[in-house]
Amino acid sequence: MAPSKAAKAATQIKKGAGSKDVTKRTKVHFFRPKTLTLDKSPKYPRKSMPDRVKMDKHMIIKYPLTTESAMKKIEDNNTLVFIVDVKANKRQIKQAVSELHDMAGGVQKVNTLIRPDGQKKAYVRLTQDFDALDVANRIGII
Repeated sequence: MAPSKAAKAATQIKKGAGSKDVTKRTKVHFFRPKTLTLDKSPKYPRKSMPDRVKMDKHMIIKYPLTTESAMKKIEDNNTLVFIVDVKANKRQIKQAVSELHDMAGGVQKVNTLIRPDGQKKAYVRLTQDFDALDVANRIGII
């Protein structure tokens, strides 16, 4: 037989009605609780095409310099002189020169400066395996 309402009430009074735990707040400010964040699953790509590479080897090296001082560098120091893009760094210049003129591992070091007219000049020192005069002849400087 099921207990009567009075019996239920009596047991509730003895045990207690079941109190909820109150969270003790230790901070003054209330922070909204973190909720579920789902991964994005877009219906279509937001870009129609990927960005094009802005600094390829042809963009980095503009043209070789053919001044008297540049010719002296070619003959005496085994160094080629180029006008390059202002945004190009030394590593990019080194890679572009070796790729354009078929000199894998042919560049020893690169020195750069920005000229008063705002263009960047790069002095590309070649290793002993490559002769700057030969490379200059191939390019068509001399």
